[in-house]
Formats: sequence, structure tokens, C-alpha cells
Amino acid sequence: MSNVKVDTVANNRSSFKAGAQKFGGFMAGMIIPNIGAILAWGLITMFVIPTGWAPNETLVQMVDPMIKWLIPILVGFTGGRLVHGIRGGVVGAIATYGIIVGSSIPMILGGMMMGPLGGWVIKSFDKLVEGKIRTGFEMLVDTFSAGILGALVSIFSFLIAEPIVTAISTTLGNIAKVVTEAGLLPLIAIVIEPGKILFLNNAINFGVLGPLGIQQVTEMGKSVFFLLESNPGPGFGILLAYCIFGKGAARQSAPGAVIIQFLGGIHEVYFPYILMKPLLILAAIGGGISANFTFVMLNAGLVATPSPGSIFAEMAMSPKGGHLPVLAGIAVGAIVSFLIASVILKRDKSMTDMDEDSLNMAKNLTAMMKAESKGQKTLSSAAPALSSAAPTLSSAVPKVIVFACEAGMGSSAMGESILKKKIKEAGLEIEVKHSAVNALPADTEVIFTQESLAGRAAQVAPKAEIVTVKNFLDQNVYDKYLSRFKK
Repeated sequence: MSNVKVDTVANNRSSFKAGAQKFGGFMAGMIIPNIGAILAWGLITMFVIPTGWAPNETLVQMVDPMIKWLIPILVGFTGGRLVHGIRGGVVGAIATYGIIVGSSIPMILGGMMMGPLGGWVIKSFDKLVEGKIRTGFEMLVDTFSAGILGALVSIFSFLIAEPIVTAISTTLGNIAKVVTEAGLLPLIAIVIEPGKILFLNNAINFGVLGPLGIQQVTEMGKSVFFLLESNPGPGFGILLAYCIFGKGAARQSAPGAVIIQFLGGIHEVYFPYILMKPLLILAAIGGGISANFTFVMLNAGLVATPSPGSIFAEMAMSPKGGHLPVLAGIAVGAIVSFLIASVILKRDKSMTDMDEDSLNMAKNLTAMMKAESKGQKTLSSAAPALSSAAPTLSSAVPKVIVFACEAGMGSSAMGESILKKKIKEAGLEIEVKHSAVNALPADTEVIFTQESLAGRAAQVAPKAEIVTVKNFLDQNVYDKYLSRFKK
């Protein structure tokens, strides 16, 4: 009986984590495609506001409309599109308009709520009338249904949802203010750093810290909330400790991971190194707390979300006169995490037996956890794995290869760069692109992607050859694929 209870509790915890990860992934899906717009607003704000680099009374008029109208509507459209394609996006944007009109604060959170609601409403209607519309009336019904339902949801947003969302935003802002004034903000690293390893960082960063940060920027010109999750310091310190005190494959691969994590801003490359030695989460937490304390003490802040979390993005988003406080916090976080990680690695006698298999197991576990965070099945529980090693694969040189990842930004762009170099060295003429897996063209010929995304890639582009990649830096996969075209 006790075993049954233990299994039930374990299953409940797993379900809760998977649900939280899926929710975070959905929210990230609304924000990540619009990061460019948020950065554009941040750069304009950084330069033209009265305390900016080049104050301009004319251009400053662009600041409020962008954050109060353009960005929330973009977020609402993206949320609706995630639910029901372009039709869902249009109705989601209309619904978001209603919640913006009556609000005096930036309604990023409102767009994240009303956009998906608008998409769900039109999706439900389309399901209801599917197969019941007379031939020739399809366009008429589609157009008027979107208009009528969009208008109704927009009115609902204006009259009912806006006061509720405003109250939620105000409450969150007040809580954040109280926590900050009480000196407790640095302790948020206790939640954020383990959350990163569990792929809950998107829910934390884009769902909570992002909207709070944007609201604070409109009031103060900068916000510390943008630094709490994106800080590359703690991860950099852990990887640096592996470079010096690690053993075997972990030590050999750590320098490359440092470049990708600290300069490229792709933080997930250091997750396997923590999973190899879970006690290192203490180093990440210690570095995070120390960095956050430094940020608060030096009044550090950014003008927009730095995405990806590269040191270059952190500096680019720093306001006038704000670079040194940001650099100080990142440096303190790196030093503290390095010192803690060094002690842990030096005292760990098992490190002497660390080999490539251990690192690969940790990377596979990271891939499985990332797949779970996106609400996907891993290949071990889904369809048979697709591999570039299969003997029946075509030897015809493709015209285009697409490297796909979840968001179509960090990891896919990195893989694209490596593959382009390999193709050039092989003397082949193949165009290489990167894309979000959901945005793959249906007629794509060849797709390089993570194992955890292969199933979804096959659904989006059923005729494509899928080449799976466990580690983006493993050049053997690229060499193996390209070897089939050598004469």
C-alpha cells in the first residue's frame, strides 16, 4: 500500500512539473517571437528619454505608444495564432485592443491572457460549424464570424477583463515593491536557478519578471527584474570551474560551452554540467543570490529583456551610466559560483572516473527535460527514432537544409552556423537556414533538429528527412551526413 502511495505522489509531482513547464513554454511562445519589438522599444527608450543617451523631445513621443499599444497587440496576436493560426491571431489582437483601451499601464499581461482567449473563441466556433456551411458561403461566414466574435470578445476585454488584469498587475507590482524594499529580492535566486535546470525559466522570466520589468521601466527608466534570470554570471562560474577542476570529457568540452553560454547567451549548454553533479545547484544559487544583492545595492537595471542572455545583450540593454553596476553584479555572481563549484568539484572523488558517457547521459537527460518542458514526448516513447545513419536515405544533394529548434533563435542559429561551415569546407552548394520547428515549410527537404523535436518536425514537414542532433557542438553528426555526398 505504501508503495502505491509513493508512486501516486511521484506521479502527481511529475504531472505538476510537466504542466508548469508546458504553461511556461506556451507563455514563452507568445513573447519570444516579439523580443525584437521589445528590444526596439528598449533601445528607443534608452536613447531618447530625458535621462537617456541622446534626449529628444520629438522621438520620445514614440515610447508610450509602442509599449502601450504595439507590443501588447503583437503579443495578443501571437497568443491567438498559437491557438488557432492566423484567424486566431486576428481575433486575439482584437481582443487585446479592448483590454488596452481602458488601461493606464502597459498591458503585456493582458495580451498574454486575451490573445489566447480570442484564439480559443474563434477556434471553438470553427469546430462548431465545421461541415455545416453551404458551398459558396465559406468566406462570408469566416469573415463575419471573426468580426462579430472579435467585437464581442473585445467589448468583454474592455468592460470586464481590464479591471481584473489591472488589479492583478498592480498587486504583482506592489508585492515586488515590498519584496525589494524589504531587501528580499536577492533570495529569488533560490527559485530562479533551480527553475532554469527544470526549464521553468520561461514561465518565470516572460510570465512574471518581464511584465513587471516593463512596467518599472515606464516609471524609472530601467528595471532590475530584467537581470534576475538572464544573468550569465552563475553559469559562467560553474563552467569555468569545470575548465580548471573538471576531468575527462567534461573538462575538455567546458571551454567551448563557456563561449556559447557567456558570449552567445545560450544558457542551456551548462545544464548538463549541473546534472552530472546536482550538488552544483548550490553554486548556481549562491552566485545568483550574490549577483542579485550586488544589483540591488548598486541600483543596477536594464531597459528591456536581454534575449538571449549574452554579456553583449546585457551591455546593450544597460542605460546611460548603468554599465558598471550591471558588470559588477555579473562578475560577483561568476566569482561566487566559481568558488563554490570549485570546492565541490575538488572534493568529488568520483570526478576521476568522469568520462564521455557521463556527459552524454547528462546531455540526454537535459534534452528529455527540455522536451518535457515543451509538452512533447521523447523519442523513446514516441515513434521510432529518425537517424542520419539509415541506409535508405537519399544521396541526392538537397537545395536547402533547415536547422530547427523550439523558438528558431539560439540553438538553431548556432547549428546553422556550424553546418554552413562544414558545407563550405565540403565544396557543396546547399543553402542552410534556421527556423522554429512549428514554422517549418511543409515542403522542406532536410531538417536538422534535436531528438526531442524530431516527432514534431516530422508532423510539420512529413516529406522531409530528419537528422537528429544530441549536441550542437558534436561535429561528427554533420560530417556523417555530408559524407554521403562525397564522390
